Amino acid sequence: MQHAALIECIEQELLPGLRIASEREHEPVTVYEVPGPWRTLGVGNYAAVLLHPAWPDWVVKVYAPGRPGLEEEAEVYRRLGRHPAYSECLHAGAGYLVLRRLTGITLYNCMRRGIPIPRQVIEDIDEALKYARKQGLNPHDVHGKNVMQQDGRGKVVDVSDFLKEEPCEMWDDLKRAYYRFYFPWVRRVEFPDFLLNSVRKGYRVWKKCKRTVCRKG
Repeated sequence: MQHAALIECIEQELLPGLRIASEREHEPVTVYEVPGPWRTLGVGNYAAVLLHPAWPDWVVKVYAPGRPGLEEEAEVYRRLGRHPAYSECLHAGAGYLVLRRLTGITLYNCMRRGIPIPRQVIEDIDEALKYARKQGLNPHDVHGKNVMQQDGRGKVVDVSDFLKEEPCEMWDDLKRAYYRFYFPWVRRVEFPDFLLNSVRKGYRVWKKCKRTVCRKG
């Protein structure tokens, strides 16, 4: 098996010593303990992403206990195949996926740090989502923490919800906000976490209210 040593390290060292939990449905999972020399690269609502220094080109996405979706995400990567804007799945194990590491900075962190987001990044992500649709997928939950830029090019980090059937307007709303409000003077402004999180939560409430009104109408 390709990268057998990595798989063995995951199953014999990482998983036995890792403690993560999903405590709130719409909030990131909590990582309580990580065995060294593994380190946490990031967390999402379903899983944590971890890295071992001996395999810097690959990451392990470990789903929190009780969180579904691993098989679906593996299927998404199978359909995507090789594409410059997406990762690839090397191996699907019990509760985890081994993925090619994508490097760069999320658009959310670009806003936090005042790092300009070139138009090319938005266009790359847009094209990547169109490609996914051609593979029979439905891009879903595409927001500032799930897309990134590297060397001025756009990438899609999280595809775990691409098999969901309901429509999702997150990316279209983000893209619309970029073209309407991302003025040159905004590009180097550092926005604090509390402000960005307030926008994120406010957006969620707004979309929920909008759906309610549409159903009543």
